[in-house]
Amino acid sequence: QVQLAESGGGLVQAGGSLRLSCAASGIIFSIYDVGWYRQAPGKQRELVAVIARGGRTKTADSVKGRFTISRDNAKNTVSLSMNSLKAEDTAVYYCNAARFNWAAWGQGTQVTVSS
Repeated sequence: QVQLAESGGGLVQAGGSLRLSCAASGIIFSIYDVGWYRQAPGKQRELVAVIARGGRTKTADSVKGRFTISRDNAKNTVSLSMNSLKAEDTAVYYCNAARFNWAAWGQGTQVTVSS
């Protein structure tokens, strides 16, 4: 059974940092494209950053220069380092793994940035 488990969310002041982690069980992360998405109240879920199985990364313009996605194949995890956090970064952050026409989602972790 495939499971994605996010961790590392919490409450932080504006300008602070958090590091989210997504741990996978049941799949080998290295052969999947893995992305971080977020959903704020009343808004649609949006892509934050994605790392392809080949290692290429893509980051949303709204977080470029502040957020970095990385993977640790030995630990079967993908992380999202978030710096210079802003109030508008407040959302539930979800991990997604995809390969061809298959995808799985984690349960999400709340990130709240106080201004």
